[in-house]
Amino acid sequence: MGYDLKNLLVHITVLTCIVFFLLGRGFASGTINLGELEVAEITRFEFVWGSHLSHDKRKGVSFYKPLGLPEGFYSLGHYCQPNGKPLNGYVLVAKDSESHNRSSDSDSIYSPALMMPLDYSLVWVSDDGLGIRDQPGHFWLPIPPYGYRVLGFVVSTLLGKPDLDEVRCVREDLVDDSETCGLMLDIFSKFRKISLKVFETRPCNRGMLGKGVSVGTFFCSSTLRTAGEEMPVVCLKNKNTKWQHGMPNIDQIHTLIHHYGPTIFFHPKEVYFPSSVSWFFVNGALLFKAGQSTGEPISADGSNLPCGGTNDGKFWIDIPYDDRRKVLKHGDLESAELYAHVKPALGGTFTDIAMWVFSPFNGPATLKVGPTNVPLKKTGEHIGDWEHFTLRISNFTGELHRVYFSQHSGGQWISACDLEFIEGNRVILYSSRSGHASFPHPGTYLQGSSSLGIGIRNDCSKSNFSLDSSTQYQIVAAEYLGNDVTEPCWLQFMREWGPKIVYDSTKEFDKIIKRLPRVLRGSVTNLVGKLPAELSKEEGPTGPKEKDNWLGDERW
Repeated sequence: MGYDLKNLLVHITVLTCIVFFLLGRGFASGTINLGELEVAEITRFEFVWGSHLSHDKRKGVSFYKPLGLPEGFYSLGHYCQPNGKPLNGYVLVAKDSESHNRSSDSDSIYSPALMMPLDYSLVWVSDDGLGIRDQPGHFWLPIPPYGYRVLGFVVSTLLGKPDLDEVRCVREDLVDDSETCGLMLDIFSKFRKISLKVFETRPCNRGMLGKGVSVGTFFCSSTLRTAGEEMPVVCLKNKNTKWQHGMPNIDQIHTLIHHYGPTIFFHPKEVYFPSSVSWFFVNGALLFKAGQSTGEPISADGSNLPCGGTNDGKFWIDIPYDDRRKVLKHGDLESAELYAHVKPALGGTFTDIAMWVFSPFNGPATLKVGPTNVPLKKTGEHIGDWEHFTLRISNFTGELHRVYFSQHSGGQWISACDLEFIEGNRVILYSSRSGHASFPHPGTYLQGSSSLGIGIRNDCSKSNFSLDSSTQYQIVAAEYLGNDVTEPCWLQFMREWGPKIVYDSTKEFDKIIKRLPRVLRGSVTNLVGKLPAELSKEEGPTGPKEKDNWLGDERW
């Protein structure tokens, strides 16, 4: 997506946000109340300093200060992002909340939520011509007053310390612990014999019930820091008793899904398609109970499935060994729909719409060894396949921030500016052949060693087979809305959606390895030992509500 197109989409989103705001609640109103603090999201920046590691400046990062702060709001720190992509991040700015009820007792001592730092500590100074425009970069850590914490760094190109009014520190009872989550820059100063490492940060306390709020600032450190020293930069904490007030209502959720819902494209050679859950049940899926040799038909809504509890192995779903088996394994794309779980993220400052897709069967994998492709007979197969992707939407503006692509036992977050779109702001998503993992672009993704060209293939391509999640969906859960959403019966089935059949995949791999040139055998043997356990047995997955990311955050 080009930069001009991105700007156009932002304008479209702004108009949509006006509609969201008029619909009610606090969603997309521009600010969010965290209790004693009110915060706003800033996406306009002024370039301060940048660094590059080679002649290719795209491999470096740039640092920015927020611009256009609303009246009364203060910066909490500067922003950093990699070069070579549109400026698309955010930082939060804050002010004392006007709705906070301060004590009227004249003898009580009131500590403001925000205070200026006492001073700055110099963390690092650039040299050796690493800076863009050959300007030196100075990295400053604010020194907070007693009882206050720092939420970000300040970068400057001047020799003197920044103005104390540049940022604010936050009272320690209004913050939460944060952690690093991605190295953006690692440069070494030959003159000073120290290095600077720059990281993204995120709250430690995340997930649907997490109150940690990401500020959007970065963390940096030099080798002069003491190992094991407490991380000086923290995040905010949502302490509002109605901390979900910025979440969308049911009408707004539908609007968001219609506006952003991805179109899923399947590989032109795909044969194992998704279906609706009810189609799977009606067309022959059976409920089995431990100790019984025959299965029981399942009602269309799953009302006769055992609900609650845990995956204790006492029940599972299977498909019959008759003419219906082949039909069920191939699914039914016409009936397929996405099942949406809507939940708070990052302390209620974002909305996550996790959209689950069900496929009756996960096909066998294909091993790639250099130019050779080896179809596997059983490895990777299992009855019942639950995959998902997640839309993360700003509760300040209603704008799509990023999308999580679930990929087997892991996945990745991709920023909105790096995605493909169709018909406006709807994302394009590619489902891998046979395995249904989701990817942002067409191509072959290897589950293994891309550098050696060895691994399990995930092939993605556009075709005439597609599923439009903006129209073919059902909202199955949004706990914060209470009775506005009724969860379907089948969602309460906590056991496996397929039988467990363990087979010796080692023999299959051994046969393949023996046919390879000796120079490749060692690499392939090492790869096989690192493959996920899911590839060594046929085991149906548990349903969405048993997954860690139902309550927790995505793996990133």
